[in-house]
Amino acid sequence: MSMTDRFAARGARLAVAATVGLGLVLAGGGHALAQAKKGAEKAAAAPAKPQSAWVKLCEKAPINAIGADGKPARKETNICLTHHERLDGNLGVAIVSAAVQELEGQKDRQLKVMVPLGMYIPAGLRVAVLSADLWKKLDKNETIDAKALKPLKLAYTLCHPAGCTAEITIPDDFLAQMKKGAGMVVNAVNFNGQPVNLPVPLDGFNATLAGKPVDNKAYAQARGQLMAQIRQRQQEVIQEQQRKAMEAKGVPKPEPIKQK
Repeated sequence: MSMTDRFAARGARLAVAATVGLGLVLAGGGHALAQAKKGAEKAAAAPAKPQSAWVKLCEKAPINAIGADGKPARKETNICLTHHERLDGNLGVAIVSAAVQELEGQKDRQLKVMVPLGMYIPAGLRVAVLSADLWKKLDKNETIDAKALKPLKLAYTLCHPAGCTAEITIPDDFLAQMKKGAGMVVNAVNFNGQPVNLPVPLDGFNATLAGKPVDNKAYAQARGQLMAQIRQRQQEVIQEQQRKAMEAKGVPKPEPIKQK
């Protein structure tokens, strides 16, 4: 499985909270987010740095290429993904993710966007970059004039348990918009024919794309800690639901065991 497929297939697990500077935004799940912030609070005494909503990850992977003799060959190539993901803070599943893929020695870059399952595949996705003014309107749930947008259409290429991914080679003018924009809106269509709009912030995108990748081991460790917090939150929610169900049925709350 290629690096691209691995990043897509583990979509719900791939990223760490933007609050600790590792490219993930949590939707809901206040408890998990609060826990994730505790470690960052210790660094609050240091001068504050703008946090990026994106993270750059790189690794070596074999790809198909043409050798010096003109025959097909496997070549170790550096592959980088500048990645953003928005997770449901209670469930730990991806709501939307976006990544710009770069392959060593190739000029073209790929834009890959993943959305949840349940979308109408033939419709594809549309992605538009928003200026700061339009991003503020979106944040306030105000109407945005569609004529002000220049959406890019992406075709779905892969579906897996975490969601469906669409991709396209990024035109130079669209990448320039991403570098200057405040955010993007991903427009999908669900099976019921209803539009689904998913916001993707572009805070820190340009600097992250041009910068060095994060340490993969540190990234994996921080991601694991966050996912453990989300799993803990899930258990708390289940226990709370069970407690309310018992109370509704008139079952008395168990008395605490007294130590002798």
